[in-house]
Amino acid sequence: MILPTKGISPERSLLGIGAEVLEILKRPMSVSEVWTAYKRRANRGRRDFVSFDWFILALDLLYIIGAVSINSNRRLEKCHFLKAWEQMTPGSKN
Repeated sequence: MILPTKGISPERSLLGIGAEVLEILKRPMSVSEVWTAYKRRANRGRRDFVSFDWFILALDLLYIIGAVSINSNRRLEKCHFLKAWEQMTPGSKN
């Protein structure tokens, strides 16, 4: 469930979904905005549809491990250490 297995593809694992969410979160966004962007990006050409429930489980995992937080405007955002890491990483898209 969290990691890919024989029955769960990497794109459908919670870590795989979480990785795509972190790529989408360039700015603080509402859960609905992230879900819409994720559906547009990830479900294109896939056989495995990711449900909203599965998506929320991935967000829960990201929150629990401290990768995302909810700001005072009730928007999801990457935690500060991830933003700093992206700025330090050579070849970063930012």
